[in-house]
Amino acid sequence: MSDQPGPSEKTTAPRGAEPAGDAEAGPARGILLKVGSVLLFTLMAVCIKAARVEAPAGETVFFRSFFALIPLLAYMAFRRELPAALKTANPVGHVTRGLVGVTAMGLGFTALGLLPLPEATAIGYASPIFATLLAAAVLGETIRAFRIIAVATGMVGVLIILWPKLTLLTEGATSGEALGALAALIGAFFTAIAMIIVRRMVATERASTIVFYFSITSSVVGLATAPFGWINPSPEMWAYLIGAGLLGGVGQILLTEAYKFAEASTIAPFDYSSMIFAVLLGWSLFGEIPGSATVAGSAVVVAAGVLIIWRERQLGIERGKARRAGAQQI
Repeated sequence: MSDQPGPSEKTTAPRGAEPAGDAEAGPARGILLKVGSVLLFTLMAVCIKAARVEAPAGETVFFRSFFALIPLLAYMAFRRELPAALKTANPVGHVTRGLVGVTAMGLGFTALGLLPLPEATAIGYASPIFATLLAAAVLGETIRAFRIIAVATGMVGVLIILWPKLTLLTEGATSGEALGALAALIGAFFTAIAMIIVRRMVATERASTIVFYFSITSSVVGLATAPFGWINPSPEMWAYLIGAGLLGGVGQILLTEAYKFAEASTIAPFDYSSMIFAVLLGWSLFGEIPGSATVAGSAVVVAAGVLIIWRERQLGIERGKARRAGAQQI
């Protein structure tokens, strides 16, 4: 649903956000920062959902992206990364990542306007599953039987969530819900493509550089949709739209900071705390109660994601032992 890394993304922190010496001393701090970022991203989704009552998806994309630049630039200035972080040797990569990411964002915001918050969140969990498959197809990563089973299990969970929304198979779903489910699923796929692009880019680009140029690209694309029916926001809509950008920007900063205190494999499972926040906020603010299919499917998807993360961590430990053993033999 969003442009942020998924819970089963490769367990390596982005360049510019490498775990520092605090990583071993303060994993609890990293987890706290991760959960904080998830909460802010969920609150951002609440603002977008509220704004989508009147504002088109393109307008929400612009405000979310443009106003995220305020905390991001302040953070980069605080870390004394300016103007170095604005330099890049891969402008084409940034544009490509930006276009893919803004597509995912627009589809995710469309889904938020058509689906309950918990369901839109749950379908978004498909992105790490897609990313795992794309990593094998595009990056040549090896997928063994364990991960194949976990991915297949995750896809079953996604189908459980989607099933009631398929109007061709059930009579209870509306066309809007079906369109929202389709938008969320396609958005999750584009998010997975963005993950793969970012995996390649972090080898040479700072994390803050990638986020900065993504925000610029998505702001431009969002602004380009103005001729297609933007609204003149009411004061309440201004608050939702600007709030979405600021919350998203600060959420990205907390996520980046989390990598300094804990390994990605340690904090990744806490991405699933978004479902808890989505259920609580959806119920308290919009009167939304997730159906049995959403609850059951989410449980299956989360279990599959945690299995993938656990397996990735085990393989990382094994690779670390092998490297140390090889070093001792030299």
